[in-house]
Amino acid sequence: MKSDTVDSDLEAAVNRLRHGDVVAIPTETVYGLAADAGNEAAIARVFAIKGRPADRPLIVHLADASWVDAWACEVPDYARIWMQAFWPGPLTLVLPKHPAVSERITGGQATVAVRVPKHPLALALLERFGTALVAPSANRYGQISPTSAQAVRDALGGAVPMVLDGGACQVGIESTIVSCLGETPEILRPGVISPHALAAAAQIAEPPYRVDAEVVVPGQAPQHYAPRTPCQMIDRDALVRFVPGDQRVGCLAFQAPAWAGSASVILPAEPELAARNLYAAMRQLDQMGLDLILIEQPPQGEAWTAVRDRLQRATV
Repeated sequence: MKSDTVDSDLEAAVNRLRHGDVVAIPTETVYGLAADAGNEAAIARVFAIKGRPADRPLIVHLADASWVDAWACEVPDYARIWMQAFWPGPLTLVLPKHPAVSERITGGQATVAVRVPKHPLALALLERFGTALVAPSANRYGQISPTSAQAVRDALGGAVPMVLDGGACQVGIESTIVSCLGETPEILRPGVISPHALAAAAQIAEPPYRVDAEVVVPGQAPQHYAPRTPCQMIDRDALVRFVPGDQRVGCLAFQAPAWAGSASVILPAEPELAARNLYAAMRQLDQMGLDLILIEQPPQGEAWTAVRDRLQRATV
């Protein structure tokens, strides 16, 4: 894209945001539905467009770590270290909220989730806009997250007045979310930044996954990231032996079984590449008019935790 076109698009996006509109924006994880984090009416539009429950908090997106103290307080030292090590990047930190932060953003909680996205257009937009944006995934609540501008248009149509096209998302799944509310951090949503990487950066014990946390964060719903087509996750042996019968069945697998034919999408066997391609693959199958999508269980191991989490919630 030419620089003058990018500049024009950014200026148009800033103007819309300043007038209380929402704009779909690219990040390295998924496309977000952005609105001025200081505008109550704009935040309400985000919830309305997505059909998102009011008690589900939003992530506040910042241009850099220097903006954190306007949105959060009581920031522990290890969180500061992670900001320096992983921002911009797919890491969201949950902190005690600044008193001025709207409860619309936090879902009525005393905490706020913040991150700095690693996408040049998102960062340029934040810098021009001059203050934070909320930006949950640009889709209907609970459905497949969009990783391209076209996926946003397919999901939301005319409900979004502008989609800032930044190409395909390079990470492809949502950020790692870490609770930083005490001396011991806890991972509330897995992502591509692992517990081991977090521990090594801050020279602390590995943060545990917390599945029963009192703090509500995005991506905790049992059913989430889901195609409209019913999905089931099964192991490799069962996938190979499966007999479709009269059903129109597709599969998402690391190697397509003989019965699948053209109704199959192959996932890379490397976890980061699988994550990058996951939602586009699920969307491709969802558009085939199938009765059922079978998904091959990913390998065990920490590197596959985030992909496994998304697939488990998609197949509930």
